[in-house]
Amino acid sequence: MSKTKIKYICSNCGYESLRWLGKCPECESWNSFTEEIIETNKRKPLTSKVEITVNKITEISAAEENRIKTGITEFDRVLGGGLMPGSVTLIGGDPGIGKSTLVMQAASKINDKVLYVTGEESEKQIKIRAVRLNVQSENFYVLAETNMGPILSALNKLSPAVVVIDSIQTVYREELENSPGTITQIRECTSLLMEEAKKKHFCVIIVGHVTKEGLIAGPKILEHIVDTVIQFEGESNHSFRILRSQKNRFGNTNEIGIFEMHEDGLSEVKNPSELFLSERDGETTGSVVTASMEGTRPLLLEVQALVTPSNYGYPQRVTTGFDQRRLSILLAVLEKRVPDSVMRLSANNVFLNMAGGVRISEPAVDLAVCCSIASSLLNKAADNETVVIGEVGLGGEIRSVGNIDKRIQEAEKLGFSRVIVPQNNAKNVKKQGSVKIEFVATLSEAITKSLK
Repeated sequence: MSKTKIKYICSNCGYESLRWLGKCPECESWNSFTEEIIETNKRKPLTSKVEITVNKITEISAAEENRIKTGITEFDRVLGGGLMPGSVTLIGGDPGIGKSTLVMQAASKINDKVLYVTGEESEKQIKIRAVRLNVQSENFYVLAETNMGPILSALNKLSPAVVVIDSIQTVYREELENSPGTITQIRECTSLLMEEAKKKHFCVIIVGHVTKEGLIAGPKILEHIVDTVIQFEGESNHSFRILRSQKNRFGNTNEIGIFEMHEDGLSEVKNPSELFLSERDGETTGSVVTASMEGTRPLLLEVQALVTPSNYGYPQRVTTGFDQRRLSILLAVLEKRVPDSVMRLSANNVFLNMAGGVRISEPAVDLAVCCSIASSLLNKAADNETVVIGEVGLGGEIRSVGNIDKRIQEAEKLGFSRVIVPQNNAKNVKKQGSVKIEFVATLSEAITKSLK
């Protein structure tokens, strides 16, 4: 009887070790090693007897028109215009965020055969969800299976244009001795699906679980295998859901799609700027509107700040939707560069929130963050008809931002009468309609113009 050999693999980065380690030497994560069985099958020779055809790049036909449209504009935008034939897309998100709902809605609107492979639910459960989502497509096929053998047989029999695997953690290859959900099974099943997709030119959408840190479960090599990695985000106490691309070989990774969750499924948010500003109170201190670019789309957001005295020792710095380290830098710039003796933030708690549950990392919102903090600290309300745009440098200077015309047009479309922009953008700004454009060069000048 042969002895079973095992090895230990880091579930975060895929680093392999012959013994268990408490800390991964590659990614330095703790308690991430899992036990895996080593496959002892003999390797096949690298050379093949099958005749190989090599084509010139000029002889290969491919066009953007070949993309498969899902019928959901927000989803297609994040994908880069639709599903590319032969591509593998990985969608991750927290449990209950709506991954299966989104995939089912998108698959039901495709005008071609779709095979929905479910390993977590039965066919009757899928039918109940389909009734709730009003799915009535004749091209929508369901297979409740976790074994890759029958799944491949169904693919060969049906020849679908799109295959959905929900989820990859439940699928396994029976020739491997590892349990379903282990790193080896996830990697091998994904590689097999990718090989079949490239060979037969159908699209694969894989639904993946996430860890408690919010990362897609499995080693990073899984994200390297697939063509597109999409994260489905959202706060549990908000109805908004954001689809964000983290990797895309066929499109822009900066695009986002915004949805709103209802009882009958997800609905697209056509005008997110208007929706995010619908509950804004113009008379509240610490509230400033800014314009952020998410891919090719301008997005107006409300930045909310609350500054209170710290009576319990070390002051708090709490952010929602904004980088906390970036906030610390902006607070230091405010205290150092603004010539105002009242602007003392080292002894105050600062709470910052991007209204609507959106996460923003673009530096163009820096100026709005500083103005909202100053508004709350000085107890002066900002002008509710003004949009503030600009990046703040360490010297207190206001640096230029890109796509300034799109931001101004979005502000004008929603009825704002004034926009504060960096002075260095003056040469790039075209004459707008009725909106008034004011240029600022320093942080203190911007705070003075934005507050009443």
